Amino acid sequence: MTETCPCQSGAPFARCCEPFLTGSALPPTAEALMRSRYTAFTRADVGYIRDTRHPQSDFHFDEEATRKWATGSKWLGLTILNTAGGGLNDSEGEVEFVARYTVDGQKTEHHERAKFQRDQDRWYFVDGEFVRTAPIRREAPKIGRNDPCSCGSGKKFKKCCGK
Repeated sequence: MTETCPCQSGAPFARCCEPFLTGSALPPTAEALMRSRYTAFTRADVGYIRDTRHPQSDFHFDEEATRKWATGSKWLGLTILNTAGGGLNDSEGEVEFVARYTVDGQKTEHHERAKFQRDQDRWYFVDGEFVRTAPIRREAPKIGRNDPCSCGSGKKFKKCCGK
């Protein structure tokens, strides 16, 4: 049976991310690099994750912490939300994604906008920015304690459903 690629492309692993992880091919786009990096996390391939960082990226890469995170997580899936640039003829790109995983039984979503750069026909991860979800805004006005109850009982909210 053919193994489906962990990056959720729907393609077989052997024809999707495996050639990138083994070094027999280079990802042609920023999105392909993003997918292969996710797949590398699912396999705890810390060398690939390290080697696909831009050589001049300005943040510290902690191999041991990355290995611990990769091996200690159960990877549940990747969703690509948006891409900007990062194509075959681009030199820069951005990929917004959500990676889902569990750690110690706790489900987590890692939502990020990742920046990529191509140097000499090779894509690199440069940096990422966490995307914070917007707070939920109430559409309807808040019911006050002394307002009539919304259930239609005729009582004040505090004496009815607001107990």
